[in-house]
Amino acid sequence: MSLCVADFPQTWQKPSSEELLAALKQLQVEPPIWNPGTSRKLILETYQNAAQLRREVAAYLSSIIKSSLAWIQDEDEKEAVWDEASRRLAERCGRAGMGEITRRWPLESQASSPFELVIREPPITGDSLGLKTWGSSYLLAQSLGRIAKESLSHMFSLGQPNESLDVLELGSGTGLLGMAAAAIWQANVVLTDLPTIVPNLAHNIERNRSAIEALGGKVDSGIVLAADPLYDDDHPELLSSAIVAHLARDKDSRAIVMVPQRDLTTKKLAAKFLSIMIVSGLSVLEQNTLVGQDDWDEDGEDSGIECWWAVFGRQR
Repeated sequence: MSLCVADFPQTWQKPSSEELLAALKQLQVEPPIWNPGTSRKLILETYQNAAQLRREVAAYLSSIIKSSLAWIQDEDEKEAVWDEASRRLAERCGRAGMGEITRRWPLESQASSPFELVIREPPITGDSLGLKTWGSSYLLAQSLGRIAKESLSHMFSLGQPNESLDVLELGSGTGLLGMAAAAIWQANVVLTDLPTIVPNLAHNIERNRSAIEALGGKVDSGIVLAADPLYDDDHPELLSSAIVAHLARDKDSRAIVMVPQRDLTTKKLAAKFLSIMIVSGLSVLEQNTLVGQDDWDEDGEDSGIECWWAVFGRQR
């Protein structure tokens, strides 16, 4: 639906609270669901084309928030309008300014018809970055079926339950990638994260339990998953040591890692991680890049992101 701010009730028209609330409901932000095949150029063009509308909407919302709404007699109705306008404006100030949101992530599986995972993202405060679903998780989740057919073909019976296959995800965050693996691979998956992140992770698992087979596993895992796990200098060594410790010690075990290439720092962290993995006795069996999108930028103008990913196996 295309929006034109000029068509909405303006404060100089002295609209009723019902009219204002109805208009504000229409301006609720619906977070986009991204396709890994979408080109960086198209992503940037989409955001650039919408920049003018975003500015107009922000100005409209600000006009309501600044208005005394003197023609509305009921103080509770005024508060309701201001609250709704403030929420709409916060949704346009980056993820850190948003309240709780719920996203629907469409996925495909060879073993069943397309399905969705419903993921809750609480408000982000401080360093609680695990409460956000990062674009790299969806990119890798979309690629799980192809990876199973190619790099992991020796481990899977496609179209059949893989109950003997145990998968460990490190730093699960909101759980999108791990739950996608459980559903698409029909395998047992263990999702892990920090204690402050686990309550929301558990909520998302329960909400999606009907869409996935089972969650659980062993300490030694045939597959280890990690998406967007590097954002500090000591993380490459910590991640590689965790993978080496938990990956089953046989020639068929695999680790799949995706790292967004946001800037020079993340590129250096990825290179350091790759070097440590090789020194630790793991080899790169496949690597590539995918282009997707994050919604973290405050201005929303440039959220296209290139992600490097690789499949590792123990050296023979």
